[in-house]
Parts: sequence; C-alpha cells; structure tokens
Amino acid sequence: MKIIKFETNIKRNLFLNKTEIKHTKPYTEKVENNVLNIYKDIKYQDILGFGGAFTGSTCYCLENTQETVRNNILDEYFGENGLNYSLCRLTIASSDFSPKSYSYSYKKDLSDFNISEDMKYIIPTIKMAQNRNPGLKFLATPWSPPAFMKNNKMLYLGGKLKDEFKQAWAEYLAKYFIEYKKLGIDIDYMTIQNEPNATQIWESCKFTAEEEADFLKNYLFPTFMDNNLFVNFLIWDHNKDSIVKRTTETLIKYGALEHVAGIAFHWYTGSHFENLEILHDLFPNKLLIHTEGCTGYSHFKPEDELFNAQMYASEIIGDFNSGVNAFIDWNMVLDYKGGPNHKHNNCNSPIMLNQNNDNYIKTPAFYYIAQFSKFVKPGAKRIGFSRFTEGINMTAFRNPDNSIVVVLLNKNSYNIEYNLCIEDQYFHDNLDANAIVTFVIE
Repeated sequence: MKIIKFETNIKRNLFLNKTEIKHTKPYTEKVENNVLNIYKDIKYQDILGFGGAFTGSTCYCLENTQETVRNNILDEYFGENGLNYSLCRLTIASSDFSPKSYSYSYKKDLSDFNISEDMKYIIPTIKMAQNRNPGLKFLATPWSPPAFMKNNKMLYLGGKLKDEFKQAWAEYLAKYFIEYKKLGIDIDYMTIQNEPNATQIWESCKFTAEEEADFLKNYLFPTFMDNNLFVNFLIWDHNKDSIVKRTTETLIKYGALEHVAGIAFHWYTGSHFENLEILHDLFPNKLLIHTEGCTGYSHFKPEDELFNAQMYASEIIGDFNSGVNAFIDWNMVLDYKGGPNHKHNNCNSPIMLNQNNDNYIKTPAFYYIAQFSKFVKPGAKRIGFSRFTEGINMTAFRNPDNSIVVVLLNKNSYNIEYNLCIEDQYFHDNLDANAIVTFVIE
C-alpha cells in the first residue's frame, strides 16, 4: 500500500507539501481510539469534477496581461500539473463580472444575433483552456434576457420576462448554444436563470417556480429539441436556504420533473448541508451542482485569507458528503482590486493579478481547492468513512483507477492526533492546527 500525503499549512508556509507515509501497521480491534475509518467498497454518488467560471472579467484580465503570465495561469488551472479543472461555467452574455453590459441581440426578430462581444477575449480564453484539456465540459447560465424582452426594459434590477417574448428568449438561448458549438465548444449543462429570486443592481431577472417550470417545459426544452441540442437542464441556481421548497415546487407541483437533470446552487446564505441531503434523498437521480461561490466582497484583508480558504474547504467537504456531484468556483482570475466589475461588486478569486498586471499571486483558497481538485478525478465516487471527532472535517473518494483520496481539514487552533485505518492497515499521524491534508492511497 503506497500512501502519499499532501499538506497545506499557511502558518507553516507549506503549500501542497508532499511526503510519503512509509510505515503502516496491522489494524486490529486493539486500535480503537482516535480512529478515522475508510470504507473503500461503500460507494455513493459519482463525481463530475471541479471548475471555475470563464467570466468576462476573468477572460479580460488574462487578455490584458503578458503572454507568459497568461499561459502560466491557464496551466495553473488546466495544465497537466494544475488544478485538474474539468467542468467550467459560462455566462450567457454579460454578468456583473463583465467589463460592460451587453446582449447578443437588440431586435425583436433576433436578426442581429451575434456573439462578437464574446469573441474579443472569452472565446480565445476558452480555446486556450481546451488546448490544455480537450475533454473540458461546460455549464452555461443566463443573467438576464435582453432589455426589450423584460417588463422593466432593463438588464438590471430584476424585472420579468414578458409573456410575449418567452419563445424568442428560448430561441435566443438556442442560438447561443449553436454559435458556441460551431466553434468547437459543446455545452452539456444549462441553468435556467442565475439567482431567479434576486433583484440585483446588475444583470438579473426573476422567475417563480411556476414560471421556471413553464418556460422550461413549454418553450426552452422543445426549442432545444427542434434544434437538435441535447442539454442537461438544471433549475434554481440560487442559495441553499430555500432550495428544498423551490425544487419540490418546480419538479412536483408544477410538473417539470422529467425535464430537469439536476439542481444548481450557491453558498451565499450559509451551509444548509441538511437541505442538500434532503434533496438527494427526495430526488436521488437528479444532479446536485455547486455553481458559484466566492469571498472577499469588495474588501480584502490579509488576516481573512485563511478563513476564506477554510470556507472553501468546508463547503466542498459538506457538499460532497451531502450527495453533490460537482463543485464550480466563481472567477478564476481577477485584477488586484477584485474586478473589473461594472457595478463595483468586486470580490476575491483564487488567482489575482498584481497592480501592474505583469504577475500574479495564488491566494490560500487556490491551494485549499487544489487539495481536492488535483486528486479527485472525474468519474470518482465518494466512499464511506467514519471519524472519532467533529474537530476534523473529512471526506473520501475512490478514483476510476481505484486509488483512494482522503481529505482532512482542521479549522481549530490545536493539533489533533489520529489513526487512519483502511482495510487491514493503519498509520498514526498528527493533523496540525489550521491545516488541510490529502492522502492518495494506491
């Protein structure tokens, strides 16, 4: 049994530090204290992978830095030794994290539809990522229909899709998929609307559960079928606090069950892992995908960076232990101010450019995400485990090659000793205060 340990400990200046566990002992009934058990043959949900978003801001930042820096950052995420990103999010037209607001069409008959704005830096960035990972998959999300389709005549401040434009909006979305497909970018997943319960000062549009179900069943799904677009549709794409009520209404009360492949969610109102467990139990055949999360929110404090990184790790562990299939971060790269954002809704990202745009830093969050994404491969399954204390956050996976990945997180200010037990072997180790470790067991 070969066991490799990777540790990130910010306070000890360790970043994915690699060591080998060289000695294990037979696991007997006498080893009963401080035990962490791994059950490699108890399997749960499939893992689709990890990723981030090709926002306009991320792609703009990459376009406006030096070629060497741009290539290095893309390697950090998509290269052979990078974060192993395999499922990434696309914004359909602009979001708040775009240098400016735009739509693909401004005419009611959509005769002027074009994705020329995306061709400036979004498409080139995606193609560079695909060159590094040809198997890269995508999930796309709209923030707002064009202003002329909405009752408030604006991309911003919520508003509603007018009934008379439901079919045109479905055709608009289909055109987006078709144009991207022509460029070799096949999109496998789509959420109906980003944060459909929010009125934002940036691009937004409100949908009730009934409206979302109606649009999907009667307009979006048939329009995509007519265009030979076979896409997995996900609903909600908002926070977890009300996800159970909203999902059951959309799927059951309003009859969209057979049209929906899964439920997407964000983390901004708290953990609510119990809600994810309930959803997984209610709809075991539906995907659960974390599609957005970020930290920083317009102000950056060095003393917060460890907390931010631990927030990522806690979310990833809690999500997967609750039955989630994939984790997608928000912006992959931002400038030193946390933008550009045309509504000044700046935030943090795992990689940030310096003030001169000629180099970059990797925040602690980058390394905490890496403790999962570098080692848990697409097609892995979550597996069973038990732990002796809630002081250790824990999860475990079995990769397609049968290697085992175990991740341990200690958010406490004290060390915790433990015995990690798998099959008939165990080893003793120490989990340092505020450290995260990953074991790869072959």
